[in-house]
Amino acid sequence: MTEEHLDRLVRDADPYRPDVIGHLDGAQQALLEEIMSEPTLDRVAEAPQPGPRARRGLVRRFAGPLTAAAALIGVLAVSTMLRDHPDDRQAAPTGTPGPATSVVYSPVALKAAEENPRLLIDEPGWKVTNVWGFAKQQGAIAFSNGGRHVEMNWYPAAQYDGYHADRLNVSPPEAVKVDGWQGDLFRYSAKDFAVMLRPRDGVFVELRAEGGNRSQFDRILTHVVRVDVRTWLAALPPEIVTPARVDEQAAKVLADIPLPPNFDRAALADVGTNDAYQFGAQVTSRVGCAWIAEWQRAKRAGDDAALRRAADALRSSHNWQVLHQMNDEGDWPEVFWETADKVAAGQPVEYAPALGCD
Repeated sequence: MTEEHLDRLVRDADPYRPDVIGHLDGAQQALLEEIMSEPTLDRVAEAPQPGPRARRGLVRRFAGPLTAAAALIGVLAVSTMLRDHPDDRQAAPTGTPGPATSVVYSPVALKAAEENPRLLIDEPGWKVTNVWGFAKQQGAIAFSNGGRHVEMNWYPAAQYDGYHADRLNVSPPEAVKVDGWQGDLFRYSAKDFAVMLRPRDGVFVELRAEGGNRSQFDRILTHVVRVDVRTWLAALPPEIVTPARVDEQAAKVLADIPLPPNFDRAALADVGTNDAYQFGAQVTSRVGCAWIAEWQRAKRAGDDAALRRAADALRSSHNWQVLHQMNDEGDWPEVFWETADKVAAGQPVEYAPALGCD
């Protein structure tokens, strides 16, 4: 997977995600780089992708689930009273489902959106295409407009200095503002630009656009606005799994999946806001890790019946519909299957970094 929200394994594998913070060791990062690759931006990998098989050309520069990085996002609290920031705007990009005030959102969904920067491109034609995270100060959102693509990623403010220092190796910074938010622009090439916005409300944001020239990129920046909570939620297409839609989507994902003992479906409420691919990976990661934990428990206890049940459940993943639906978009299913098969067979395998198990 291309773990957009963690540090890159090798600096020259993708100059957009250099190894600046080092949350993971090299072996873990190499595997994580491949797990969640999914075609999103019109971009070809600069280096061969690690993992169980070569990628299908375009590489998803989007985070895999935090579960795959063994750093699951925290539980979302229910807020009794939410007030938008006074400088937040109401924007209505093309494709939003009508006025933001016409939809009633759950307190959980409002809370999740409130804790993030909520940037949109306020210009006709731009649509949200992919979303990941949006909990615990980390997430990503991608927009497309014909052949143009923009990606916005945010991280905890504590990581800003490390990322910024690395970007100084890319080019000298140029001071810019995005909707009044100060930042630095870095030039990767004549058609490849990024803007790192300074920390604000506990996070910092990095925007990336490829294709087009500098003047076109500058024009896009003039249309990036920070919006209120309901406007941001209204801009998300219905296929995006917001906290309010988790129960319904989880029921679909888990319909044909055997659940481990004491599996807590309600705990899936903390996965944030994700597109269908990322959500499927989040859910199957938790199921797989729980079955592996049960397999280990049964083995230690000498419980042969439970050991067989766990092994059978892991092998049954080859029949899980959600993994087959995801397999054309990225390599999470194949990594999952390879890991599950080895565990079920009692073979040594680094399952924790592969599936993001705690």
